[in-house]
Amino acid sequence: MPTCNETNTSRTIFLLSGIPGLEAFGPWISILFCSMYLMAFLGNGLILLAIKTRKSLHQPMYLFLSMLSITDLGLCASTLPTVLSVFLFNTREIDADLCLVQLFFVHTFSNTESAVLLAMAFDRFVAICHPLRYASILTSAKVGKIGLATIIRGSGLNIPCPILLKRLPYNRIQPLSYSYCLHPDVMKVACADATPSSYYGLFIVLSTLALDSLLIVLSYITILNTVLSLRSWHERLKALNTCVSHICVTLLFYIPLLSMTMIHRFMKNALPLSQNLSTYLHLLLPPVLNPIVYSIKTKEIRKQIMKIFQNYSTKRFRH
Repeated sequence: MPTCNETNTSRTIFLLSGIPGLEAFGPWISILFCSMYLMAFLGNGLILLAIKTRKSLHQPMYLFLSMLSITDLGLCASTLPTVLSVFLFNTREIDADLCLVQLFFVHTFSNTESAVLLAMAFDRFVAICHPLRYASILTSAKVGKIGLATIIRGSGLNIPCPILLKRLPYNRIQPLSYSYCLHPDVMKVACADATPSSYYGLFIVLSTLALDSLLIVLSYITILNTVLSLRSWHERLKALNTCVSHICVTLLFYIPLLSMTMIHRFMKNALPLSQNLSTYLHLLLPPVLNPIVYSIKTKEIRKQIMKIFQNYSTKRFRH
């Protein structure tokens, strides 16, 4: 536990960090991050535009996909200002209050994405296991309520986090481990006992990420049993093919998260570089790759995106 020199949190300045050992390559790393953020914004923006402009895509599966894209955009927007300020302009200072606001939104969008992935798994479960009741179970009103519930759960559970951290004392200038603020990172630099905050953070992880992943696994076990009961291999492959995109984006979200958790919890002597990279992969990989996965694997999305580009090219040619 750090020794406190000054304990007025309102005057605390946190110092964000780059990637350990790669400080000299900051401008080059900033180009990489700028490219990833640009891909994430363009990709998810195209997904949203494709779903909005084609009425046949106003179905539960695609509405949940639009929620996933909105969540990815929110996650990128939460980390973009400080990541680019550190790597592009070498500006590392952030006010304590702004840091707490950032970590609230980062964790809120991360937990919300987990809930959306669970909702998408439920959509696939109903579509495959109860196809005749699909339209009556997942109406537009119910999809909207599910989306609202994911937002309320994600934000509601994370509101106490910055409040608990705000009450802890910190040094006047306090270095952090990343180029954005995270709950465990801020908590470990506090100058007082942060046990309540630590336990509450663990409660959030267990009640959201851990529970969601367990329910997703259980839903796919049920889906697999239903698929194997089908008579022909053609029907089995057709049913499983509708789940491929969701399985891919779920793995993209949970594998980096699991790696990050394992490194932070059980590999205390791991290189700071590996800890840092695992965190960046968890926050940046899904927003960048999710639109690519759905564009490649979903014919309707791909056709509508191509139509958007064709319309844009036609308008430019006419002008």
